[in-house]
Amino acid sequence: MTPLLSASGLSKTFVLHLREGARLPVVAHAAFEVFAGECVALGGPSGAGKSSLLKMVYGNYRTDAGAIRVRDGAETVDVATAEPRRLLRLRATTIGYVSQFLRVIPRVGARDVVAEPLVVDGAAPDEARERAGALLARLNLPERLWSLPPATFSGGEQQRVNIARGLIAHRPLLLMDEPTASLDAANRAVVVELIEEKKRAGVGILGIFHDAEVREAVCDRVIDVTAFQAAA
Repeated sequence: MTPLLSASGLSKTFVLHLREGARLPVVAHAAFEVFAGECVALGGPSGAGKSSLLKMVYGNYRTDAGAIRVRDGAETVDVATAEPRRLLRLRATTIGYVSQFLRVIPRVGARDVVAEPLVVDGAAPDEARERAGALLARLNLPERLWSLPPATFSGGEQQRVNIARGLIAHRPLLLMDEPTASLDAANRAVVVELIEEKKRAGVGILGIFHDAEVREAVCDRVIDVTAFQAAA
């Protein structure tokens, strides 16, 4: 079976220009795969390079070396060398991302924030808003908050909006960066259910899950990022 994501030879070093060009190696020769219908965790201690690898796969960080091949229909795209417009198209159709922090346009209500990916995909605005409301309700966000901008919410409420926005549209490959970090037990359980539903739909997931219970519940494999430790 062809993987949705195949990374090989990935290396990344940060250059600290405010520190006279000091070089901070992060990872070297990283290699891993993600297949449809499985959830793969990036494991290892803080500072091992987990978030950097996730950002390289999404294209937020450029690589120093290596390839990140993502299956996009009948085509395979190397994120490491893709032109910016091709990368944007890949994100619009194939790669979803649930980050730790919600970044949205100010003064836009939570339901519209969540509905936006569906509208971009071509759904009617009323249908998109209805589906967004259903997902927010499932994540226990009170309806009285749906019309309010998420910037006014607590950290846990913002994270639930972030999760809903990241999960509402179908993307074959989903990246998740600590999706349950600010959630209580009840909402963590809902997120576990949503991840399992994505897996059953054939979505491949690569994520960082510091919550051991969540990781054990949803992850099929753990990649030890310390195996890619770069030499200082």
